[in-house]
Amino acid sequence: QLWCPVPLQMSVSQPQSGRGAPCLRCRGTCSGFEPHSWRKICKSCKCSQEDHSLSSDVEDDRKIGSLLSDSKYATLTARVKGGDGVRIYKRNRMIITNPIVSRKDPTFDTITYEWAPPGLTQKLAMQYMELIPKEMQPVAGTAGACYRRRQLMRQLPLYDQDPSQCRGLAEGELKLMEDFVKKYKAEALGVGEVALPGQGGARKEEGKPQDKSIAASKPPESTNGALESAPAGGHHCCETCKQAVPGDCPVVYADRAGYSRQWHPACFVCCRCAEPLVDLIYFWKSGAAWCGRHYCESLRPRCAGCDEIIFSEDYQQAEGMAWHKKHFACLECETLLTGKPFALDNASLLCTTCSKSKRL
Repeated sequence: QLWCPVPLQMSVSQPQSGRGAPCLRCRGTCSGFEPHSWRKICKSCKCSQEDHSLSSDVEDDRKIGSLLSDSKYATLTARVKGGDGVRIYKRNRMIITNPIVSRKDPTFDTITYEWAPPGLTQKLAMQYMELIPKEMQPVAGTAGACYRRRQLMRQLPLYDQDPSQCRGLAEGELKLMEDFVKKYKAEALGVGEVALPGQGGARKEEGKPQDKSIAASKPPESTNGALESAPAGGHHCCETCKQAVPGDCPVVYADRAGYSRQWHPACFVCCRCAEPLVDLIYFWKSGAAWCGRHYCESLRPRCAGCDEIIFSEDYQQAEGMAWHKKHFACLECETLLTGKPFALDNASLLCTTCSKSKRL
């Protein structure tokens, strides 16, 4: 069996609009993605951007590179030559090549994982993948790879980190968003680390001579005061399911949680939506790991119209949902509904006329 990490290919080409991309939900009834001017949906079928699977490897790597830059995880990014300082995610891919035994010329069965935890041996990386549900394993050309790409769009929307991608920001709110992003990069953003139980954090300490007695008495700044010491007696439990963790199986560590906590690979999920944290990117708050989407929503409301975080203090609210005032409009005819009667149909805002015609 041969194994090799795939060399990173980087590009600074501009993202495409994705026009015409087929809808994965409509299965042929949609004529192709037609972007709305401010909603994150297709004008043709009203399904979301992620239902049209618009992102590419280049776009995803640029987005995650931008997210991790200016944070303590910038080492997971690389500067692109001639890219005006743009940093790209050093996404770790993995190719496994198995020879197929036959009497004829030898052939090989090759499996490419579009993402794998970095810094692991082949054995540990494969063990990690086998502990993930098969339908979520990011093998190129499978539903698992498609699932990963959708999760990157869902959990880490570009418009939650890049003000230039926002349509809902009013004048004077740009600085508020920049400060919001800067704060979460410094205080909450994290990338999980895979290791055997009891071995989390070992790679960070390599090559760092220090007085162990001083280091032990001072809790790391990054953990928000979380205890660092390993459990007594070497007994390890998963934070999510509370089941024991076998000593020979890889687990996930989150440095902001402290290295006394670990998770089964399939249990490292968002505390709000219970979805696995894509590429192990998490946000730490209130003693739990969150996906980017739900972490941001826990601090500020999200507009049900444009899906962006609301930075204005003056916004529309109805039935537990929030909208920018300029986005409180009918999904079908775009009529502004402030002060007018409306209906909510499966979280879709409709004027009374469109709501009646939809029922007919």
